[in-house]
Amino acid sequence: MFDIDLRSRDPIYQQLVDKYKQLIMNHILEPDEKLPSVRQLAEELTVNPNTIQKAYRQLEQENFIYSVKGRGSFVQALENHVAGERIEEIRTDLEPLVKEALFLGVEETTLIEWIQSVMKKQKEVSGND
Repeated sequence: MFDIDLRSRDPIYQQLVDKYKQLIMNHILEPDEKLPSVRQLAEELTVNPNTIQKAYRQLEQENFIYSVKGRGSFVQALENHVAGERIEEIRTDLEPLVKEALFLGVEETTLIEWIQSVMKKQKEVSGND
């Protein structure tokens, strides 16, 4: 289910967060679907359980999953208002980066090419060619 790249600059927990988000947003993981336990996933990936816990905690803070005491973690239904809030956060985070790139002389067409490149990579990873 997960390919962890130990040579990546991204920390392992962030790779897990990104992969889970991708699986949830592409409806591969459905609402209320149970996630592997921290211990189970840590053993499967041979990583420290604290790494898994950190990823699950971030996913819960971002409303992608929820926890039920004694039962585990489950996929949160992506409600429109939650998705809308997150999209607004992303737009807010992106704005200063775009402004800085423009200030540094990056052309609008180059910014668009960068976005298209990211989208292409995402489609390849998702298998949605």
